[in-house]
Amino acid sequence: MTETDQHGLAHLKTVGFTPLLYNSDQAFFNVRAGIPIIDALSQSSDLLSLAKSFAEDAAFIKDTDRHAWAAHYLTVMGKALIDDVIQALTHRPARTDTESEVDVPVRF
Repeated sequence: MTETDQHGLAHLKTVGFTPLLYNSDQAFFNVRAGIPIIDALSQSSDLLSLAKSFAEDAAFIKDTDRHAWAAHYLTVMGKALIDDVIQALTHRPARTDTESEVDVPVRF
């Protein structure tokens, strides 16, 4: 990567297309557009680290499933951030102000 490329990547931001946590076929949440990708990756790393800890607890604590559910939700959020960063890196066009949440394509 050239020095110019590195400078360009530092200014990339999330595109805000990635939905997460569904009820039937409707997403409850989407990653917000405009977050610097370095911040999104850092947050994703924190979420996935916590999910790993909860998953380990779930493996050893058999009397409740709350650790497993916490790991699940943290993993979903971390994955959504990474997926949105990937979309920013692949130069997907940003959503326009006229597009509604209903018009946003569902991606998995």
